[in-house]
Amino acid sequence: MQYQPFAHLGTELTETYRAVLDVFAEARARYVLHLRPEDVLAELTGRDPLDLNRVSTALGRLVDWGNLRADPDTARVETVEDFHRARFLYQLTPEGLAAERALQTYDENLGRRGALQAVALGDIVEHLRALVVLAESGEPDPAQASVLLAVLVTRLESLADNASVFMGSLQSSIDLHDADTDAFLAYKDRIIDYLERFLSDLVTIGAEISGLVARAEDLDVDRLLVAVAEREASDVAPGTEDDSARAAELARLTLLWRQRWRGLHDWFRGTRSSPSQKDLLRRRARSAIPQLLRAVAVLNERRTGRSDRSADFRRLAVWFAEAPDDAARHRLWRAAFGVSPARHLSIDTDSLTARDEQPVPSSTPWAQAPPLQISPQFRRTGHHERRGRIAQVADRSLARRHLAEQADAEVAQLAAARAELLRSGATRLSELPELSTPAFGLFLGLLGQAVTARHADRRSAPVRATSADGSLDIVLTPVAEAGRTTVRTPDGAFTIDDCLLVIVDNDEAPDGAA
Repeated sequence: MQYQPFAHLGTELTETYRAVLDVFAEARARYVLHLRPEDVLAELTGRDPLDLNRVSTALGRLVDWGNLRADPDTARVETVEDFHRARFLYQLTPEGLAAERALQTYDENLGRRGALQAVALGDIVEHLRALVVLAESGEPDPAQASVLLAVLVTRLESLADNASVFMGSLQSSIDLHDADTDAFLAYKDRIIDYLERFLSDLVTIGAEISGLVARAEDLDVDRLLVAVAEREASDVAPGTEDDSARAAELARLTLLWRQRWRGLHDWFRGTRSSPSQKDLLRRRARSAIPQLLRAVAVLNERRTGRSDRSADFRRLAVWFAEAPDDAARHRLWRAAFGVSPARHLSIDTDSLTARDEQPVPSSTPWAQAPPLQISPQFRRTGHHERRGRIAQVADRSLARRHLAEQADAEVAQLAAARAELLRSGATRLSELPELSTPAFGLFLGLLGQAVTARHADRRSAPVRATSADGSLDIVLTPVAEAGRTTVRTPDGAFTIDDCLLVIVDNDEAPDGAA
């Protein structure tokens, strides 16, 4: 395949060709299709020092490459000389227009940071609700279904593309946090709050979207997809074989819409063999928060003057550079990296007893410390002489079995506690059933995480927290004018503000379960 419309990008006059093509792209945005060389020169005034001859030459080269098409201009012929002189109207060819759109998309995506579009989640759930209502009707309107499905596809593509770009730029920001410490610390607070708000929406709205997708599939959404494909295939242009052309287009559009719906299903519900993209995005966003906090911890350590390995090596390099001669550098090398023989550091029981009786301060130089008695056998072979029988290996199988039984009992107790918590579903704290002691301990830990994460200036906003092992999520949503409530347990009771409680199993719960 020849890509001649892109040939102007590899020439010495690339800037001139791009300026000319930008004029045609801007004119097409104003629905102006044809331009004369004089029109192009007038638009270029103030941009590039071009004259009419250079503009005409550039237009001719772009025609040769297929970016532009030249049509004879006979509209302003007034004399015989004008008729015999070559005059043309220029417009973008389909190939040239495709190249301009490709370059525009490249420029837009190159500097795009992306976003986590909670608004897109809201749009998707609203249109899915309308689609379910339409599917429940006896004779759904294909035009309405076409509009709803087109918006769903557009919003999902925007959500997925922006999320991918945003997570990539976020990782780059974390990796390059050394560039501006103060700016990164200010950025950290805003981005963590941004991630927390999106994750809260993704958990709640994503679960509703998952349920709506399942509801639409139960109502046979495939008939809507086929109806939309038939509506679009009815506009196919006639060819030499009208029936076969329309049938082929109908098959192509039907497959296309089914693939789009499958993409929507996989994004929010996943499959048996792979998790949903929604869950993968949630895990990546959750993992970004600890990474940001670790980066901030490193910055704080550096700002408070704590040393790290890179700073030590830089200081050592300065010492090497300031050493007066090679002998001093060799001594510095041996002192820094400990390459001198260290066998004399081995010590026996008699030496330890002597040291206990006559301690030697750690600040004593080796040359002034009492010498160690080294066995000739050890100096010659590098091994201590063994005396007496080798001690028998203790049988610890019984202890290991006891530890394994304790571990199995703890796992079973934790699983039962998790199951007891998850059975409560989405409920108010005031309506929470009485929990067993293990379940209450697990619940109290989750609740403590959520209460700790609550912001003082946003007490009415939902709060989300995760268990220490990352397997459970808790979402607390304050209820207006709910007052305080008392939670009963076998070990006592405690009082807390009433909230809506949602506990999610991140490992085993089906998608959308709360």
